[in-house]
Amino acid sequence: IPVWALCSKKTGRTLKAKQVPMLAIGSAFSFVVMMVNIPIPGGSSGHVVGGVLIAILLGPWAACIAVSVVLVMQALIFGDGGITAIGANCFNMAFVSVFAGYYLYKAISAGSAVDSGRRVAAAAIAGYFGLNIAAFFTAVEFGIRPLLHKTADGQALYSPYGLNAALPAMMIMHLAVFGVVEALVTALVVKYLMKQPGGAFGSP
Repeated sequence: IPVWALCSKKTGRTLKAKQVPMLAIGSAFSFVVMMVNIPIPGGSSGHVVGGVLIAILLGPWAACIAVSVVLVMQALIFGDGGITAIGANCFNMAFVSVFAGYYLYKAISAGSAVDSGRRVAAAAIAGYFGLNIAAFFTAVEFGIRPLLHKTADGQALYSPYGLNAALPAMMIMHLAVFGVVEALVTALVVKYLMKQPGGAFGSP
């Protein structure tokens, strides 16, 4: 809730009126790609998020709001992710992923021209890293549950799988498959928008 409050305040100050339609399009894009859930071993699933792409185009504050809205809608309307997990999902995908990916993009692309290939490469790396750090945080949250929630006789109340099972179950597929897809999508959209006159990359 404090993160959402700060993001709302920052977005109100930094987002221009002409960028609001792009924010809506970004949210719709994130909604669509996140609905394509692919089961992975261990009982979880993987998907593209699109949060780093929105952050590159509109800034991390607006991206955090956009992805959070998508996650809340999916939980309330489709039961995707679960209502009681909204906070954790938003923390992982709308906050950690978005801000980590955005600042990595800024660091790699710093000083490059607007139409530089380095920006495309930076977008790909940032998208890959952003998704995988969200997966890592999720895996850790899964893995520590047996330590935090036990019955009187020591049995796990929820997931019985510790970090030794949760980390490989989440990370292998995200590192090998979902992160690569996220990187490609982020880079291709950035490259396309670079070529559009007066588009999102009209100024450094």
